[in-house]
Amino acid sequence: MRAFVWLVLAALLAVPCAGQSPPDALRADIARARERVYPALVNITVVTRYFSEGRALRAPSAGSGVIVTAEGHVLTNYHVAGRTTRIECTLPDGETIEASVVVHDPLTDLSVLKLALNKRADPAKPLPHATLGDSDTLQIGDYVLAMGNPLMLASSLTLGVVSNPKRVFVNETANDIEEMQLDEGETTGVFTRWIQHDATIAPGNSGGPLVNLAGEVVGINELRYGGGIGFAIPSNIARDVLRQALERGSVRRAWLGLTVLPVRKLQRDQGALIASVDPESAAAKAGLKPGDILLSVNGEATNVRHFEEVPVVYQRIAALEPGKPIETLIERGGKTEKITVTPTTMEPIKGEEEEFRTVGATVEEITAVRALLQRLPMRKGVRVTGVRPGYPFEAARPPIQAGDMIVSVGGKPVSDLAEFGKAVAEVPEDGVGVVFRRRGEIIVTSVKPTDDSEADIDTELPKPWLGVKSQVVTADVARALGLSQPGGHRITQVYEGTQAAKAGLQPGDIIISLNGQSLRASRSQDSEDLVRAVENLSLGDQAKLGLLRAGKPETLTVALEPTPRSASKARTAKQRELEFAVREITPMDRMESRRFRGVQGLLISSVTPGGWADMAGLRADDILITVDGKPVADIRAFETVLEGLMEAKPRVIACFVQRGFRTHFVFIEPDWTRIGG
Repeated sequence: MRAFVWLVLAALLAVPCAGQSPPDALRADIARARERVYPALVNITVVTRYFSEGRALRAPSAGSGVIVTAEGHVLTNYHVAGRTTRIECTLPDGETIEASVVVHDPLTDLSVLKLALNKRADPAKPLPHATLGDSDTLQIGDYVLAMGNPLMLASSLTLGVVSNPKRVFVNETANDIEEMQLDEGETTGVFTRWIQHDATIAPGNSGGPLVNLAGEVVGINELRYGGGIGFAIPSNIARDVLRQALERGSVRRAWLGLTVLPVRKLQRDQGALIASVDPESAAAKAGLKPGDILLSVNGEATNVRHFEEVPVVYQRIAALEPGKPIETLIERGGKTEKITVTPTTMEPIKGEEEEFRTVGATVEEITAVRALLQRLPMRKGVRVTGVRPGYPFEAARPPIQAGDMIVSVGGKPVSDLAEFGKAVAEVPEDGVGVVFRRRGEIIVTSVKPTDDSEADIDTELPKPWLGVKSQVVTADVARALGLSQPGGHRITQVYEGTQAAKAGLQPGDIIISLNGQSLRASRSQDSEDLVRAVENLSLGDQAKLGLLRAGKPETLTVALEPTPRSASKARTAKQRELEFAVREITPMDRMESRRFRGVQGLLISSVTPGGWADMAGLRADDILITVDGKPVADIRAFETVLEGLMEAKPRVIACFVQRGFRTHFVFIEPDWTRIGG
């Protein structure tokens, strides 16, 4: 986690003209507002969990939030706190408190968190909290303060004015409202009229409070455009989400299944044009049709002359009670008509998604909304969102692909993630039948386990080795050395501690014969002739080498020794839960590189992107010396230590590594509740 070692406070003050100081009254208002809200500002650091190519990935992220109750409830953006596995909130005084999710509401891009006050060093210490104001009272030109933690820095404050308190986004042709797409596949903004302001915000300010000069939170900052334009979610929307979170622990909205447009182009002042009616929706079942003019809902007029009034209609519909019939008044063909509609509960677009490592796939529950929007043939079930190369789903014949909908596994129907998880918990050796839908096809395949075992330890008998590296003395090399003719193997390196070094071989010596057999290689492609000639002998043989040293012939005898193990023959181990791999440091490693000499440990051979080790900053090519304070000098020690940690499940796993010429500590903090994905 990023250490908070300083506070940055930047107040950007609007001035009447260049060189003139801000009025004292404005200074006093800013100071008062700051004191009421700033102590309740939190810097939110999270571990974000997302899915790609059949596996769960993780990444650190950060944003802002504001404490809004004495019990420790925090308002922030869904795109900050959604799809996370760990959340921590740091107050301006440096206190860090764990947080859990009470409610996620992608439709408004809001989340409500709850601080774990019982885990504070002093649980009885009063907690600062801010007050929510009335965003409907905002007017163009009102001063506002944006508080947050831009660019993952400590808390900051900027000053601006409200540019438009009821901003909506329309498409290029100005004939429809544009919803925002969140990274998680959700849409947001259908209920929102954003507060546009020019208080400077940057990445990291998301979720932070927009504050009026009375010291009330009137918005939750959400996004920024270029040119100093920022947008905040109105506090009145946030208040409703908070109320529902506190009352029922969820956000419930009613929905009729229709969309509306302004009637201005129809030369009307009253009503809203019904633009679409979703199939099988409450509106469709009641008989509402596109082209109808919606005059009222449950006795409240629905007048939409401009796009800014569209979200208000959706808010009124959302506030209805699902399952309770209401009366709508419409105009159709010049005649008014009353139609009774029974609202339904608004469902999420995106279903829950999980990784299933046994088959190498990520799978998402199909929601009714998703099925409707994408015209899926199944209204309930699970859909494959990604497949991992080399794992059972990808290796099946025919293979299962992203977008396929699973019908059954092993003859048992699959209707949700829980059923799918049970069905694929173990894949039998002889395979399991999987039925899936791909567009109009219903396909059957057999899914079998893939061989994910480590390669067997090399059992090949060691070959004789001379203990040197060499280059062929080509015609060009001979000219460069001033030799009269090419031919031979020039020694470029003599490995320390070898029999060759003990016999006195030196870099620069040119080997021209072995046991009386000429080795006058002169082409680059003959570079392996010396190696092959040595390997044709036996371990322990005395190799009699004919040399040229400084142009003079000499003879040396070297005892042949076993070829030391290289990286390709090294023993390896994978840590599947933390997602990294190690290999032993071989004798050849120590001969080739001084960084391995005198170090007892294992080389990190790979770190899976998005895994827990990667999140902590472990790097391929680090030398792992200890784990949790225990030496891991060989593969067996590594496996023993890690097996114990997988059982103990500590909050932090400390890894001591050598990185370059320095040592370093890496702290892995897995979420054990999701360690399988």
